[in-house]
Amino acid sequence: MGRTRRLERVRFRRLTAVLLVCSALLTACAGGRQPNPGGLQPNPPTSGPPVGEAASSSRASQPADGATTTRAPTWRVGARPLPLRPDGFGEVLATPAPLRDRRLPTVDRLPPPPGGTFRSTLAPISRAIRARMGETWKPGCPVGLGDLRYVTVSFRGFDGRAHTGELVVNRRVAAGVVSVFARLYRARFPVEEMRLVTTADLHAHPTGDGDNTAAFVCRAARGQTRWSAHAYGLAVDVDPFQNPYRRGDLVLPELASAYLDRADRRPGMILPGGPVTAAFAAIGWTWGGTWRSPKDLMHFSATGG
Repeated sequence: MGRTRRLERVRFRRLTAVLLVCSALLTACAGGRQPNPGGLQPNPPTSGPPVGEAASSSRASQPADGATTTRAPTWRVGARPLPLRPDGFGEVLATPAPLRDRRLPTVDRLPPPPGGTFRSTLAPISRAIRARMGETWKPGCPVGLGDLRYVTVSFRGFDGRAHTGELVVNRRVAAGVVSVFARLYRARFPVEEMRLVTTADLHAHPTGDGDNTAAFVCRAARGQTRWSAHAYGLAVDVDPFQNPYRRGDLVLPELASAYLDRADRRPGMILPGGPVTAAFAAIGWTWGGTWRSPKDLMHFSATGG
């Protein structure tokens, strides 16, 4: 009999514990909350940026080191064709707000330099490179393919990272051009893009927002019938958007008018006595920024033209 009573008391205690647990669950449900066993965090909201990513914003942000940085609104280069002028260029329009202090990240087309150190290569024009050049070279150009070299150099982007760029230049100046970009790399002078000019570029409708640092293109000088120094592989244009060309009412790129104000110094601008002019002067090249008209702030050449 005593054993039977003890078993009944144990069963009663277990039943009481079960009833208390059920009561707690019902109370939580009635309050509109699900139980949270083990203190786990609830599921993150489905709206907003994923965990660990910041929402895109043009407002200033405060990084851990206390410096203030600004996230610029996104801009798709080449997405907005411009109305054409009678001379075939695009209409010169006011610089859009996201491009007035342009610091777009670089899209890698070639592998970045290992270890972030400056690297360069020099090579004859291969069949693959010739195919990529397309109509930028053709029979009748003032320089043969055998006198051109394919050059790769490291450069710093506006994103602060190391990237690899490519140029085609005359073989006589190839080593000097490499030395220029080695100096700019050490100076951390930013370059947005450096890739070969292609047939697609020659036939593209003007959008006025390009910023490709480039060298060889077999074409006449702007507004003239004589060959440009670019047609010989003896000229380089650096950061064209931050350093536009101007002749009368023509500005190239057509959306870069904000950079005609050279007193408002921003990254990528080529200035007298700065690292870019010094690097090209060291190999005996001249700067189009010293011309009266046209004023070609992006342009450096071995010929003075």
